[in-house]
Order: sequence, then C-alpha cells, then structure tokens
Amino acid sequence: MKKTLFDKVWDAHVVESVTNGPDILYIDKHLIHEVTSPQAFNELEERGIPLFRPKKIVATADHNTPTLNQHLPIKDEMSRKQIEELTINCHKNNIEFYGLGHKYNGIVHVIAPELGITQPGMTIVCGDSHTSTHGAFGTIAFGIGTSQVAQVFASQCLLLEKPLKMRINVNGKLKKGVLPKDVILYIIAKLGTNSGTGYFCEYAGNVFREMSMEGRMTVCNMSIEMGARGGLIAPDETTFEYVAGREFAPKGEEFDAKVAYWKTLVTDEGAVFDKEIDIDAEEIEPMLTYGTNPGMGIKIGDTIPQSTEASTDKALAYMGFDSGQSLLGTPINYIFIGSCTNSRIEDFRTVAEYINGKRKADNVTALIVPGSQQVASEMKAEGLYKIFEDAGFQVRQPGCSACLAMNDDKIPAEEYCVSTSNRNFEGRQGPGARTILASPLTAAAIAIEGKIIDFTKNLN
Repeated sequence: MKKTLFDKVWDAHVVESVTNGPDILYIDKHLIHEVTSPQAFNELEERGIPLFRPKKIVATADHNTPTLNQHLPIKDEMSRKQIEELTINCHKNNIEFYGLGHKYNGIVHVIAPELGITQPGMTIVCGDSHTSTHGAFGTIAFGIGTSQVAQVFASQCLLLEKPLKMRINVNGKLKKGVLPKDVILYIIAKLGTNSGTGYFCEYAGNVFREMSMEGRMTVCNMSIEMGARGGLIAPDETTFEYVAGREFAPKGEEFDAKVAYWKTLVTDEGAVFDKEIDIDAEEIEPMLTYGTNPGMGIKIGDTIPQSTEASTDKALAYMGFDSGQSLLGTPINYIFIGSCTNSRIEDFRTVAEYINGKRKADNVTALIVPGSQQVASEMKAEGLYKIFEDAGFQVRQPGCSACLAMNDDKIPAEEYCVSTSNRNFEGRQGPGARTILASPLTAAAIAIEGKIIDFTKNLN
C-alpha cells in the first residue's frame, strides 16, 4: 500500500488501535514551558501518578520571560510565579530545564531544533499551538491541551483520532523579496483560516525543497493558522546537514544509521491525499495582514478587498482600515522582529543585510528579539548587534516578547505594529494594539521608512 510521509510516521508510533476508533500514539519528545504545564503537574500529584518517562521531556522558560535585565528578579508577579513553579516541578521530577540564565534557554520551538532534539520521524507534542514548527524536519508535531499534557506525563502516549491528509504543492520561481513567511501568509490568505481543519498538511514542491530549515520552520509554524493540526515537510540533505553535529543529535555510526532511515520518510509515488492543492510560486508577493486573523492578508501593493461580512467590518473597525484601501503610506511606529516564527539567525541576517548602513525612521520603535541564547551568541559573533544598534534598533534578550505580550513588551493601544509573529488577533500584542503580520524583510524596510512601502521596487 502506498503511504504518505504522514502515514509512515504515524503508523510507526501506533501502540494500539481501538476498533473503529482512535489510536494510542507513542510520543517521542514532550516539550514544556511555564504556561501550560502547572495544572498538569498538579493533576498528577493529586492523583499520586508519577511521571512515566521524564527523560523524554525538555523544559524551558519563554512566554513570561522579560527581555531586559534577565539577571534580575522578574518584576511581574504572575510571570515570576509561573517560572518559579516550573523550576520547582522540573527539579522535583528530574526534568531537564533550561531556565533563565541557562546557555540553552530560549523559545521552546527555537531551542529544540537548534539543539538537535528535534529529529526526522519523531512525534513531538507541547502545550503550545505552534508545535507544528517541528514538522519542518518530517516529524508529526502538534500542540496539545493541559489535560493531554497530563496524559503524556503519565503514559508517554495520547489517544487520538488520525487526521485527514492534505498536500499543498508550491512550484516555480519566487519573486525578489519573497520570503518563506510570505509563502505561508499567501497560502493562508488564499485558502482561508478553516481550510486545514481536520487535516495534517504536507508541503511539497520545489519552493519548499529549496528553502533552508529556518524557512521550512517558518512555514510549518503557521500551519495551525489555517486550521490544520500540523504541517510537515519531507526530510532531505538540507535536513540532515542541519541536524548533523548538534548537541543532542546522534553521532558517528548512529547518525549514519538514522539518516538511512530518515531517507525513507518520503511520500510514496501514487499515495493518495484527502485534499491536494497546487499553487504557482509566481503568484506570491510580499504579504501584509490588514485584519484580525492571519487569513486577512493581501499583497503589499494591493487594496483591502470588499466584503459584506459583519466579522470583516468588525476587524476593519478594530484596525482602523476600510475596504478598498491601500496600506501603502500608512505610518507605522512599532516593529517587532522575533517570535517562534521568525527569530532564528537566518531571519536576523536577512534584516541586517537590508538595514546595514541605514537608519530607522525617527517615529519607529524597532524591537529585535532573538529566539534563544544561542541565536543571540551567533548574532554577536557575526557583528549583527552593531548593525542593529547603529541603525537605531533595540536588541533585547531572548524570549517570546511582543508576540503575545505576556511580559513587559506590549504595543500601546491603537498603535500599528508590523510584526514577524504568527497571530494578529485583537489585543494579541497588548490591549487595543493593531498587529500587521509580515516577513522580517518587509518589517525591516518599513522600519527604515517609518511607513508601509513597496520595498520590492528598491531591490537589486
């Protein structure tokens, strides 16, 4: 029987199948952070259930971490309490914890790949919707709720209905200035935020094959924003080269044996998907969102489409925009480049290359927030900090930061922020804040001008 990549990984992890029902799926890695784990730890303690395999769990602090003065006690009481509780729970249960100050600390979906924890063919879960990021390696990775976090703690398994399968093929040549973030924003805008509901999505075609691992992670990260359970890309030489030599990756003969297996993790010729979509890369241009979900997106030079839906009217009222309006020329006072979507070294190299020798507009506050201590170290070693500081950008310490405003990095009410994060919901970056999602390159260009411009006309 011809199998998809998803089938191969899923079937290899089924412990037992319930007749005409769900599967018991074994979980290879369980990633946790301070927000969704406390209740799960408490549930197990109250029921007297020990953690089944603590060595399969990796913990970090990210959502609540301040991005200034991380060596000092956390000022916000709720944030401090959540991180203290995670520290205690990890110590009590013998779980590897990368807290503030640890050289491996950072956003959970940044540190696992860069440390070689994420490897092809795995099943990975986390109490965080953007766990789909790890699908870039050919893994089945998805977010789970707190009750499921407790299930994995207790059994290292989950009881799950197998999702349907979708494949999105993007072939052709991308235009200048189009980054992986634009590719996924275009897909979501074209197909809609409910288009992936009930599906696990495989991304295929030369556009994804030609992406770096950082780019693939950006695409898979936002699979959840079109309603999919997760997204994945078949591993290849780009994947193997990325994993090789990383801290927790297999070494020597073990690595060679793993690669031999990883090479089998491709969709068989003739395997059937429940839904298949083809997109021409030439259609894609740098993207901006104009509303309050990631599907409300347009090409940078287009106008906001006309709509008679009340939900669209509500979103436009919140954003201060109108149907038929062009976003070009809109003044922008805040830029955020970071989050689990776009806070890797490649993202900051792209931004630094564009802004080198330039200066941000006087009206702009531009935040640069690396996704991990390791990314921060690479940025310093490559001289990127100096480029950012010379351009007037603020470089912060690692964390989730202004992606979701659970720390002090909040955007003021009614201010526009061009953000490289993944969600533009009402209040996502602070009460009343107006989020415009974009790629790191688009955000950098807008930071220099102080308003939305079609920067592609200035590219060589």
